Amino acid sequence: MPEPATLPTLEDALALGLRKTEYELVCEKQGGPPNLLELAMYSLLWSEHCAYKHSKKLLRTLPTEGPHVVMGPGENAGAVDVGGGMVCAFKVESHNHPSAVEPFQGAATGVGGILRDIFAIGARPIAVLDSLRFGEPTGARARYLLEGAVSGIAHYGNSIGVPTIGGEVYFEAPYEQNCLVNAMALGLARREQLVRSAAAGPGNLLVLFGASTGRDGIGGASVLASAELGGEGEQDKRPTVQVGDPFEEKKLLECSLELLEHGLIVSLQDLGAAGLTSSASEMASKGEVGIDIDVARVPLREPGMEPFEVMVSESQERMLCVVEPASLAAVLALCEKWEVNGAAIGTVTDSGQMRVLSGGELLGSMPVRALVDDCPLYDLEPQKPAQPIYEPPEASLPAGASAAETLLGLLASPNIASRRPLFEHYDPIVQSRTVRRPEQADAAVLALPDGSALAVSIDGNGRRVAADPYRGTIAGVLECAANLACVGAEPLGTTNNLNFGNPEKPHIAWQLSESVRGLGDACRALQAPIVGGNVSLYNEGATSGPIYPTPVIGMVGRLPDARLAAGLGFARSGDEIALVGAFAPSLAASELAKLRGEALPDGLPEIDIATVRAAQLAVRDAVRSGELASAHDIAEGGLAVALAECCLAGGLGAEIILGEERAEADRESQLFGEGSGGFVVSGESRALQRLGESVAVRRLGVVGAQALRIGMGAEADDEAIEVSLAELAGAHAALAELFS
Repeated sequence: MPEPATLPTLEDALALGLRKTEYELVCEKQGGPPNLLELAMYSLLWSEHCAYKHSKKLLRTLPTEGPHVVMGPGENAGAVDVGGGMVCAFKVESHNHPSAVEPFQGAATGVGGILRDIFAIGARPIAVLDSLRFGEPTGARARYLLEGAVSGIAHYGNSIGVPTIGGEVYFEAPYEQNCLVNAMALGLARREQLVRSAAAGPGNLLVLFGASTGRDGIGGASVLASAELGGEGEQDKRPTVQVGDPFEEKKLLECSLELLEHGLIVSLQDLGAAGLTSSASEMASKGEVGIDIDVARVPLREPGMEPFEVMVSESQERMLCVVEPASLAAVLALCEKWEVNGAAIGTVTDSGQMRVLSGGELLGSMPVRALVDDCPLYDLEPQKPAQPIYEPPEASLPAGASAAETLLGLLASPNIASRRPLFEHYDPIVQSRTVRRPEQADAAVLALPDGSALAVSIDGNGRRVAADPYRGTIAGVLECAANLACVGAEPLGTTNNLNFGNPEKPHIAWQLSESVRGLGDACRALQAPIVGGNVSLYNEGATSGPIYPTPVIGMVGRLPDARLAAGLGFARSGDEIALVGAFAPSLAASELAKLRGEALPDGLPEIDIATVRAAQLAVRDAVRSGELASAHDIAEGGLAVALAECCLAGGLGAEIILGEERAEADRESQLFGEGSGGFVVSGESRALQRLGESVAVRRLGVVGAQALRIGMGAEADDEAIEVSLAELAGAHAALAELFS
């Protein structure tokens, strides 16, 4: 590309998202003003999405080491040892801003991107989970985004043959304009098959393989995820949303794994945000080498693309690898076998420079360290807001509702109702590993070849984090671990996706700082270190305000015998039902408080993590021993909802006596209050007695009949809840109308 008559100016840099001080630093690193290509590459790699410039200092405080960790943060995905020489790779990432612009492709390419992160380290993807947030489902926009995102996830996962085994969805007004689409993936590999992304060996070749490069996705994830979305002009942003092809990715997956199997690759990296600019520069940075790329050698989908377009395109289903020259013919032959494009587009050098050429013409040259490592990191200026920043929700539960009516209202609420209408779009059993699929157990369970199993859960509650970022985040981590405990799994590692508003605003900086502090404290206490994750900031609009602060937590665990993974449903008539754990429920920021239209409180009750963990260990051991017929943790909606869910999952009713007559407020908290550390379990009397030797166990009643009856004590029969299974099921099916 011939040099323009005039170099880009400060105004051009500002238009590309750089600050004045950042542009001045770029000029210093370059020894003068950059040209258009160089400026475009700096603007992307120094964006929030690529550089983590407002969060990297916080992330460094998180625990990342543990006895099971094989690969931690810094690679495409983390990995933990699961025994027998096998490792599980896993990670969660966001595709929020693209999904808000075009939900089908935004969500679909989010799945494709997270799958590439898994096989980029040499693991075969075995499962996908998703975490979704939308506005209230009564709104047309929320329903449009929901339908598009669910269809996109289903299209990509089902087509590529990777099961979607679990997830979550919440509906809250603050997500109306900024939906959240977080995708998590897991993969399996033998430990010795793992590969890293660092480029190595000056003289080695850089091979781009997979789909051809086009203009779709130019300025996509790296730009959309680094600024607030406005209420207008979203149609104009559609070209920046990537377009996915799961069938092309399937070929790419198999080609990548076969290249690794034959030992033909030195290092491997997927192309995501910022395309070739990011992938090549990061490989060079990790290997402390230079890289030359010839854009004239890149296979193009569209003729006439400018060099800067080639370098920043975010076209999907592409991988970049470093190979020795002697292996090039074999690499290209495998690409031909799998019918994917393959081309040697560059060379590893010892220059420390990222150089872009077209034929013999040098178009741009940048120090690798400047591009990748020297972006300035910013200190946050956190300040707790003096006034509430979120409007109270609209009340949807009639005033004076009875306890039975309240239970049915909670079961029908969008945040608690059965997710089956969503899960029916997904294939949860392809690959034949799934032991517990969605809504059968608190965590999804996948069988391993040796008879053991992996368990995985993804969780988060933005409303509770908005009320108390520190304790709300701790509760989210504990919820994930509780889900694993209910199927008998020990946590091995954690991943996270931090979804927040604009960190340059003091109240958002406070939310983010406090949430990361809670994440670190909880993961240290559970001995479940962070192995990787993602940060998505600027999730707010000029008029709509910020989303709820939403740290999404993904946790992977292992259980020794897949056959003993407990379900959540009551299994046998006559079994005793018990409440396990020192459960201290509260209505603060609860689902019932939302249905009543109550404003968020200023804080949540204190959480004793050690006590909660003790209850989790006791439940986990009891499940592993085969002594419990069912186990379910108490979450949204409290004890009454948990009991109803156990009844519905097992098709059996229950007779429950909660205790002697109490004050009405206390009775309501008992029934519908939320908190950490409580479990509803069922089994034989002697099993529950043994469980009570190590943790608090309170007998609640027995399994049986075709109704759920909850009495408050012998003298409070008039306050009893009695609802048939049919009524419970009818209320719980409320989301079906969204997909009718």
